[in-house]
Amino acid sequence: MTEPIRLQPGDNFPEFTLSDQDGKQVSPSDFRGSKLVVYTFPQAFTPGCTQEACDFRDSDARLTAAGYKVLSLSADSVDKLAQFKTEYELPYTLLSDPGHEVQTRLAAYGEKNNYGRIVEGAIRSTFLVDEDGKVIEALYNVKATGHVDRILKKLGDS
Repeated sequence: MTEPIRLQPGDNFPEFTLSDQDGKQVSPSDFRGSKLVVYTFPQAFTPGCTQEACDFRDSDARLTAAGYKVLSLSADSVDKLAQFKTEYELPYTLLSDPGHEVQTRLAAYGEKNNYGRIVEGAIRSTFLVDEDGKVIEALYNVKATGHVDRILKKLGDS
């Protein structure tokens, strides 16, 4: 199997279509003209993923003020994402990638070191995308805690 190529600044962010938490089809091109923060996470309702989702929720006003809209994606089902969005009052779109096809294309799914063991799974990653669909920054193997604050600092919002 060919190792997916990690995105770099200046690359075109890949186009895809996935179902959101309401079953609606959503693509990055739907947001052309807006900057995006696209983050991938392993699994809804787990401690780290819940912390990261809530950090994005709590920073939504600052991200919006900086001109960004947030999209997230995981392998969770549409129904599970709907429950996650409702329970934690997440103001942004959650996308279901049950076969990991999009995460694999983004190099956000594959082999990773998990507590000293090599396993295959979701690689927590975040992509900043400009209004024209170009990658501003691609961050791989990010930590759930404090990650959103680091993004805000990169955007000049402290």
